[in-house]
Amino acid sequence: MSGEARLQSVYPPFAAEFGKRGSLREAVGEHGRVHLDRWLPFLVLQRGEGAPESLARRVAVDSPAYLIWSPADDHAALSAIEHVASRLAEHSGHLLVITLDDQPAPPPDRHSPKPPLFAARIEADQAAAAVRTADALEKAMRGIQVDLRRCAVEREAVAALLPPGFDRLLDAIPGVTRLSLRLPQIHRRPDGGVYPAIAHDLAAASGDAILRAACAFLDDGKCAVPAHYRSLGRSAYLDAARKADRRIDRVARSFDFLLSISPIDTADALGRFLAAKCQEAPKFHYRPLTIDPDLAKRDLYAIDLSQLEDPLLENLLADKRREIDAQLVLLSTRNTADFRAASMLMYGTVDAPLLADARSILDSTDRDPPRGSMIGASEIADAAGDLVGRYRSIDPDFRPEIEIRDDVAGLLVSNGKLMIASDAMMPAHRLPALLAHEVSVHLLTHFNGAAQGLSIFRTGLARYEGVQEGLGVFAEWASGGLTRTRLRLIAGRVVAVEAMLRGGNFIEVWRLLHRDHGFSRSGAFGIAARVFRSGGLAKDAIYLQGFRAVIDLVASGASLAPFWLGKIAVGHVPVIEELLQRGLVRPPRLIPLFLDDEGARSRIASLRAKGTLNDMLAGA
Repeated sequence: MSGEARLQSVYPPFAAEFGKRGSLREAVGEHGRVHLDRWLPFLVLQRGEGAPESLARRVAVDSPAYLIWSPADDHAALSAIEHVASRLAEHSGHLLVITLDDQPAPPPDRHSPKPPLFAARIEADQAAAAVRTADALEKAMRGIQVDLRRCAVEREAVAALLPPGFDRLLDAIPGVTRLSLRLPQIHRRPDGGVYPAIAHDLAAASGDAILRAACAFLDDGKCAVPAHYRSLGRSAYLDAARKADRRIDRVARSFDFLLSISPIDTADALGRFLAAKCQEAPKFHYRPLTIDPDLAKRDLYAIDLSQLEDPLLENLLADKRREIDAQLVLLSTRNTADFRAASMLMYGTVDAPLLADARSILDSTDRDPPRGSMIGASEIADAAGDLVGRYRSIDPDFRPEIEIRDDVAGLLVSNGKLMIASDAMMPAHRLPALLAHEVSVHLLTHFNGAAQGLSIFRTGLARYEGVQEGLGVFAEWASGGLTRTRLRLIAGRVVAVEAMLRGGNFIEVWRLLHRDHGFSRSGAFGIAARVFRSGGLAKDAIYLQGFRAVIDLVASGASLAPFWLGKIAVGHVPVIEELLQRGLVRPPRLIPLFLDDEGARSRIASLRAKGTLNDMLAGA
């Protein structure tokens, strides 16, 4: 009787169907589960009760290919392993099976200051493939640093982590290489609980080490090795990730943050300010809030991110949730003394180098002389529509809304919509640069982000605003429209934010801009009005800060390609590269048209040759 026949005579066979790409997600017994993202050359096994403190179970379910079960489900697990492991080995020609377990828990000692042993144990036989893979796993585990400690590694011959029947079954499947990993327990508290931050970091690092080992397993001189080990990670979103993303997006879209904190009567307030001979601070009026911030927070933190089975996505969504939380704090403190401090938590402060850059620009740059004709809201809207049409000819799905409104100041992009103040006026020669900023950066990244499968790439990953506005100013410069007047405006915002954060009031900041830095009365009012909206907003310093960050990237030869994929921050570039490797995001559907302009290419080449912001500004 064959091995398969013997198994089937003892318990019902596992006969779940694989998807076209090898995907599979199926219950195993009463408490187990098998999950395959796609055809992969490795499989993680974990047998245990699935206790909340089990690091092995957590690492297993974060893997793109795993089978977990409890001892009560051993018979069902045997059948599932035979079915799944045989198919994977047959498809790939060989298969790495990694069995995970937890090291024994450290003895409870509430009074000892000595931390528990931070060590992993790797067990493998002496076959060449097993040694090569175990060596890579050991190196990766030794590289883990958590809570200022590094992981030690012990090596042993294969031990029995599984009952004998499992060992015999796996040994009988052709092409299977086996090793086991017993994980450290430094996340365990003496009282039986866990330290959540340590558990999270250790699980993510251990899962990363397993992918490195799987990549080394493939590197046998016969198989194609992935360009990056993380391309072996998950390439499909679980329903749990999509559901959590939709729920976070639902909260984010329940209010319009920028409109909620921006005055609706800036033009009228300017008239009142001038009529009072610039001696009385204006009183602005705001839209009523459309939500209760406290109730929105309740909905936000009711979202369970622990079910995502992907540490990277869990981190991205958790960061976004904290950012939305910060926005809700700002809404709940609008027009109170607490708003200013809350805005510092959201946008930071003005550091000395940034302030020095701003003052240098204001001291060395005069306003541009009047040049050409002025245009208003309807001309701006028509030109924006023409540029949108050019993008639509490349991708018909690019259809942002363009509105002329009485309740905004200047131009504003929010939620994929371009809003133009009905009283907007600007020099006609500035129009291409303005549209490069608003349409070719803000609207384009919103559109590209919407195609990525998760809404956070459309609404923006946490802390995206600085580089997003920096890209907008860069677009103005690259298209040849970053005038001295515009540059002074951006620098003036930094000086105004710094003065406001130091405790300056509206009149003091207005006088600083008007008397000390030469802004017109209305120009100084416009800057001060933005900085003092809702009680004091630190946001406007990010334009120059983000511009410098983008200039530094371009000058160093770095590509801006990741930033067109969606709304991301500089710190997210490695994350985007990993997601591209894993196939979870796709290249941008549209690339800014201004990058094709010969003048833009020449300016960028010159910047890379000079490499400094000051040299670049000297030619602006």
